[in-house]
Amino acid sequence: MLGFMRGLKKTKERLFGPLWGIFSSGRLDGRLVGEVEALLLASDLGVEATDRIIERLREKTGSGERGAESYVHIVGDELLRIIDEVHVPEPPGGRPRVIVVVGVNGVGKTSTIGKLAYLMKDRGESVLLAACDTFRAAAIEQLQLWAGRAGVQVVAQKMGADPAAVAYDAVQSAIAKEIDIVIVDTAGRLHTKTNLMEELKKIFRVLSAKVQGIGLEAWLVLDANTGQNSIRQAEVFTEALPITGIVLTKLDSTAKGGAIIPIQSNLDIPVLYVGVGESVEDIEPFDHRTFVSALIGSGIFL
Repeated sequence: MLGFMRGLKKTKERLFGPLWGIFSSGRLDGRLVGEVEALLLASDLGVEATDRIIERLREKTGSGERGAESYVHIVGDELLRIIDEVHVPEPPGGRPRVIVVVGVNGVGKTSTIGKLAYLMKDRGESVLLAACDTFRAAAIEQLQLWAGRAGVQVVAQKMGADPAAVAYDAVQSAIAKEIDIVIVDTAGRLHTKTNLMEELKKIFRVLSAKVQGIGLEAWLVLDANTGQNSIRQAEVFTEALPITGIVLTKLDSTAKGGAIIPIQSNLDIPVLYVGVGESVEDIEPFDHRTFVSALIGSGIFL
C-alpha cells in the first residue's frame, strides 16, 4: 500500500493542493464549481467522471458554508461509485491458470510479467513463464532475466518460433509439473498491426482447442504516462481478445494517475495491479479505496 501511495504522489500533487485550495472558502458558488471542473479534467479523470462529480457538487451550491473536507468527501464518494460500477469478473476455473499478457511496445510488459511472477510466488503459488515473444530480438533473454529475479522457470524456443506452439508447450509442461499459473509473454505490438493481432488470437485458439481444463484469460498492460490516450489502444485489444483485467505500469513516474477512472469505466474492465517502480517487488494489487484516498489527499475512504 505504501508503494501505491508513493506512486500516486505526482497525481496527488496535481489534484490535491488546488482542490483543497478551491474548497477552503467553505462556500461553493458557480465560479468555484467551474474551477473544480477544469481541475478535474486536467487531472485526466475524463469527461464522464468529471460531469458526475460536478453534478453532485452543483446540488450543494448555495446550500450554505461547508468544511473543505465535506466537499472533498463528495468528490471521493462519487469516484468510488464510478469504480464500483465496473464489472470485476471471477477468475476462470481450471488449472493451471493461464494468463496471456498483451500490450503495445514500450509499456513495460515483460518487466510486469516478472513482477507478477514474483508476487504470485510470494503468495505461495507456483509459476511458469512462456516466452512467446519470438518476434523481437533479445526478448527471450529479457524474460529470462526477469524470471531469474522472480525465481521462476521459463519455457522458450528459438527466435522466430510459432508463439502458439511455445504457449502450448508451456501449458503442457505446467500440467506435467502441477504448476498453478502460466504467464504468457507476447510480442509487444502496435494494435494496428493486423498480422500480430492474429498471432494473439491464434494463441487463444490453440490453447482453447488443444488443452482441456485450463483457466484461460488475457490481461492488458497499459502505460500510465499515456493517460486517457491508452483507452483507444485498449479498445482494439478488447475487440480482439477476452481481456479480463488491466495492469497499469509506471504509476510512479506520471501525474496522469487519474486516468485509472476513465480507463476502467469506459472499458468496463478492472485495473488489477499497478506498477510503482523498477524493482521486482514494485507491483501492488489495485485497491480502489486506497486509490481514491491517495488521489484526493484524504484518509476518509481507507
